[in-house]
Amino acid sequence: MKQWRRFVRSFSYALQGIVHTVKTQRNMRIHVAAATIVLAAAWWLQTPRSDVLLVFFSIGLVFALELVNTAVEAAVDLASPNWHAKAKIAKDASAGAVLVAAIVSVAIGILVFGPPLLDKVAHWL
Repeated sequence: MKQWRRFVRSFSYALQGIVHTVKTQRNMRIHVAAATIVLAAAWWLQTPRSDVLLVFFSIGLVFALELVNTAVEAAVDLASPNWHAKAKIAKDASAGAVLVAAIVSVAIGILVFGPPLLDKVAHWL
């Protein structure tokens, strides 16, 4: 029973980190909005399961890296409240990781949603 409580407490802390990031980070809110739109599009386009799995993986990767970026920024700000070149590198690199994942996600989105969207548009014309 004690292990179960520890697990629930750890899960609660993780959820608090997610909620904090969504509340305080504009980019995370943008990612959440984009993910909602993308998942609605996947449903509307009746996207095959294998493609939806790629989309989910992309969303999860971007969310995870945004959470790590937030953690890195907070830790760097705590350790180095004044500007420092190495602090800048750490923050820029973690933001860069999010950017790379977001770019890859956009590419996956184009490959997954491009053909069915073109078919829908062609059908309407």
